[in-house]
Amino acid sequence: MKNKGFLLVMIFFVAGRAFSQMTFSGFLDSTISTQAGAGDAPGFSCGVEEFANIRFQSRLRDRGTFSGAVNLFAAAGSYAHNAALMAQAAEMAGIPAGVSPTPYIVGEHYVAGFEVERLQFRLNFEHVDLEGGLFRLPFGYGQVWGSSDFLNPRNPLKPDARPRAVLGTALSWYPNEELKLQGFSSSPSNPFIRDGGGWLTGISTDKHWEKASLQGLYAYQLPIDGSEHAVVNSSKYGVHRAGLSVKADVEIGLYIDALYTYNHEARTGHEGLSFSAGADYSFFGGDLIVLAEYLYNGSSSSTAIHHGGDFSNEHYLYTGFTYSFSAFTNATAALISGLSDISFTPLISVNHDLFQGATLTVTAQVPLDRDLFSGDGNRGELGPLPPPWNVGSYFGLTARLRLRF
Repeated sequence: MKNKGFLLVMIFFVAGRAFSQMTFSGFLDSTISTQAGAGDAPGFSCGVEEFANIRFQSRLRDRGTFSGAVNLFAAAGSYAHNAALMAQAAEMAGIPAGVSPTPYIVGEHYVAGFEVERLQFRLNFEHVDLEGGLFRLPFGYGQVWGSSDFLNPRNPLKPDARPRAVLGTALSWYPNEELKLQGFSSSPSNPFIRDGGGWLTGISTDKHWEKASLQGLYAYQLPIDGSEHAVVNSSKYGVHRAGLSVKADVEIGLYIDALYTYNHEARTGHEGLSFSAGADYSFFGGDLIVLAEYLYNGSSSSTAIHHGGDFSNEHYLYTGFTYSFSAFTNATAALISGLSDISFTPLISVNHDLFQGATLTVTAQVPLDRDLFSGDGNRGELGPLPPPWNVGSYFGLTARLRLRF
């Protein structure tokens, strides 16, 4: 008993010392949303959510850092319904109950959940960095669509979504200040595969000049045998990905982001290409920023709906304007266009800093397509009822108060 008591004292002493050297930060989002439903969705729905992202970091002597982040949420209404749908989708994908990406419990007035978002270490040596754990591996210079960022797929319809992490490691070498060479590895998208199938390895390089930057990328996903393993874009021959991303600042900002995915089993052709190109420019001393970016989305590419992305057609265009009325208030008006099926989603967002560390954001979306105006049955992907589903929205409004600490 004495030994156990001494051990507990030592554990609390060491934990106290560790936590005393940690720094904490994060934010709390209080959000309310309303929607006018389309199809089989309720004619009117609303939801409320409290979402906290808590980050912590501690130095590892003079050689690196240990850091992490956790998400906590409590929700009711449409947010609680979406949490239940995510759990159901995880169950259909073969993930057991209680270990889904966002496990939750049901209370009398709300559902609540907890998620580990980041848990990583970073070690610094002369010209070399080693990091690993649960962390983000970002790629590409694209602003909107993120063709090269295949481990962290983006969707401009969900501008507040936080990038997902992967479980892996990365070793970076900096021969000089302008050049970075990186080798990386990550676990498969199905975490229950035990034979190593689907594991990803790759290399990337970044070269920077005064007004331009270039990134090259290659990744290989190990073969998977058996259809029982649900892994994005898997193959019994392995999957190859090669990407190139370029940005330049020549009066206007220009960038190109492309990733080609080759799946020998599916005999991938041009449909393995995801390609985006865009430009941005500022007016009135930077008060007005104009951004436009085009996307070509191949049907088996990194941005395709069944291969890690969210989009089912080929051609898209994002155009947006952000205007700063003052140091405390700005507004964004954007139009996300599906050029293949003539559908659109206008998005308006207003941000106002109430005081230091507190921001109020109001966002509205209005999905549009040809069927909405003519009733001819030509439903579009970005319209109120994206095919083949019969559930959608005619209008959505969200208000969020973010408190930083």
